[in-house]
Amino acid sequence: MKKWFAVIGDPIEHSKSPAMHNAWFEEMSIDATYIPIHVSSEQLESAVAGLKTLGASGWNVTIPHKTAIIPYLDELDELAQKMGAVNTVVRTTNGKLKGFNTDGVGFVRSLEEAVGSSHKDKPVLLVGAGGAARGIAFAMQQQGYNDLTITNRTVANAQAIVDEMGIGRAISLKEAEETLAEFSIIVQMTSAGLATGNFSMPFSLNRLEKGAIVADIVYNPLMTPFLQAAEEKGATIVTGLGMFVHQGAISFEHWLGNYPNTNSMIAQLKAQLGGN
Repeated sequence: MKKWFAVIGDPIEHSKSPAMHNAWFEEMSIDATYIPIHVSSEQLESAVAGLKTLGASGWNVTIPHKTAIIPYLDELDELAQKMGAVNTVVRTTNGKLKGFNTDGVGFVRSLEEAVGSSHKDKPVLLVGAGGAARGIAFAMQQQGYNDLTITNRTVANAQAIVDEMGIGRAISLKEAEETLAEFSIIVQMTSAGLATGNFSMPFSLNRLEKGAIVADIVYNPLMTPFLQAAEEKGATIVTGLGMFVHQGAISFEHWLGNYPNTNSMIAQLKAQLGGN
C-alpha cells in the first residue's frame, strides 16, 4: 500500500519539504508521496486526529506547532522530550504516534559540513529561545559545544534553556550587541527573515569579528538580511539550507530506515533559491 507523509504548519506555502521528500522517494524508487497541509493553531488537535485516521505514516511539524503538538502524541524520543519541541512524528508499528526532534542534530551536521568540527571549544552565541532554538542548544551541547550563550528579547526564556542544560549563560540583546566580538560562532535561530514575514535585525553587527562564523536557520530566502550584514563584515556564512536538508533526511530515516542523498539535494535547492 502506498505510504503518504505531510508537513503541517502556518504558514506552509513557502516550504520546500514536499519537493525534497518527493524527489527522494523518486530517486530511491519508494512508493510514497508527501504533501503540505496548512494547519492553524485552532485546528491542530483535529488535524493530528485526522492525519492518524487517514493513515499518514508520519509527518513533519513546523512553525508554530513544534511545542503545541506534544499533548496530542503518545510518546516522545528522549531528545525531543528534553527539548520540549517536536518536528517529526512517526506512526509506530503498533499505531502510536511518536515525536522526534531532528532540527538540532540537522543543524550541527550542516554546521560541521560547512566549517568542520574543530570549533567545539569556541564561544557560541545563540540568538533566540523558541522551539528551534531549544533543539539547537541541546543538540550542540550533546555534540560537545559547551561554551554556549543564549540571547533573547525576553531574557527569562533564554535563562530557562540555560537552566535546563546546566551550562552556559543568558544575556540581553543589548549585551549581545556590546560583546559580539567575543563570539566565534553566532547562530540566528528565530523565524525572523522568513520570505513570508518581515525582518528586523535583533541587534547591530558592527562589533562582529572578521572571520567569525555566522549561521542562520532560515533557508528561504537563502541569504537573509542577518547573513548579508554578517558577510559585509567579513564573516564566514552558513545558510539554513544545510540544516533544512539534514533535518529532513533524519526524519526520512526515522520513517523509512534509509538516509537519502543530501549533497545532491542541497545543490538542487540552492539553485532553486538563487544560490551560487
